[in-house]
Amino acid sequence: MKIAGFDIGGANTDLAVVDFNESGKIKGIKTDFKYLPMWMKNDELGDALLELLGSELHELDAVAVSMTAELVDAYKTKKEGVFDVAMKSDETFEVPVGFVGLDGIMDLQGIKKDPLKAAAANWVATAPIAAQLSPDCIMIDTGSTTTDIIPIKNGKECAKGRSDLERLKTGELVYTGTLRTNVAALVDKVPLGGEWVRVASELFALTADIHMVLGNIEESDYICSTPDGAGKSTEECMRRISRVICGDMDVLTRDNILEIAEYVHEAQVARVAEALLEVSKRNELDTVVTTGLGMKIICERACELAGLKSRGMDEIISAEDCVVAPAVGTAILMEEYLRNE
Repeated sequence: MKIAGFDIGGANTDLAVVDFNESGKIKGIKTDFKYLPMWMKNDELGDALLELLGSELHELDAVAVSMTAELVDAYKTKKEGVFDVAMKSDETFEVPVGFVGLDGIMDLQGIKKDPLKAAAANWVATAPIAAQLSPDCIMIDTGSTTTDIIPIKNGKECAKGRSDLERLKTGELVYTGTLRTNVAALVDKVPLGGEWVRVASELFALTADIHMVLGNIEESDYICSTPDGAGKSTEECMRRISRVICGDMDVLTRDNILEIAEYVHEAQVARVAEALLEVSKRNELDTVVTTGLGMKIICERACELAGLKSRGMDEIISAEDCVVAPAVGTAILMEEYLRNE
């Protein structure tokens, strides 16, 4: 059985085509992703899903979808967003389509009855993969935009928060990511040659610029648009960072930019570590399973800062698959759902 799992985010749509044998064991995984800003291009969702699949389309037995795109400001409410994503996904395919909800896979009728169960529930799909590494752990997944911090006990997720709003309260969601976080949202001052400089509260630079300058990501990882519409080379990233303190590369040196970038990175890690410790103490868990685009550069660093031992999800799936782990988990949940029908 071959199942396509899609994780439809506000900015990126991820795909994992998972091939299962008759007993549900994974034979192979193919992954891909596409930058699709849903606040501007939600009408292109169906075409984007087909484009990602390519020739795999005709080999599929089923499709499953998890989503976080319902929050984009193209929609007046999250219910409207869930309906739109679900309807466009269902209309695109002739095979059965399921949706990840808080209680597992839902069909379209279930979405119509209780749409908010599918809102931002992609972490529900990722948690079972982490549980394979440790039945009692915290899963931390830093993607391009956000960080999920999900407690798992006896192999089952046990998040206290059941919505994004609730998880922001409980420390189980931190709105910081590897690529799309505004630098001015992370720090209000940065060091510069032994002094402190306040930052401009403009969208001048992103965490993608920070991690490019530090060598934490490759230019090919920088898949979102840039704040100034310019390119994604190290030099262009430095230029954007210089504007955060109303400077430019005539005024600042490369060493100045590296000093700022290192400080912003540390601040981002500290923010994640603070929430990680809150979840750890509340649930009395000290083992962490890391995954996502920021698995090494944010998640592992946050575990070290928090004094918690960690394991990478790349012990059981490839590092490339970890970047789209919710999509992989979405396909796995759909296979289990179909097998147990």
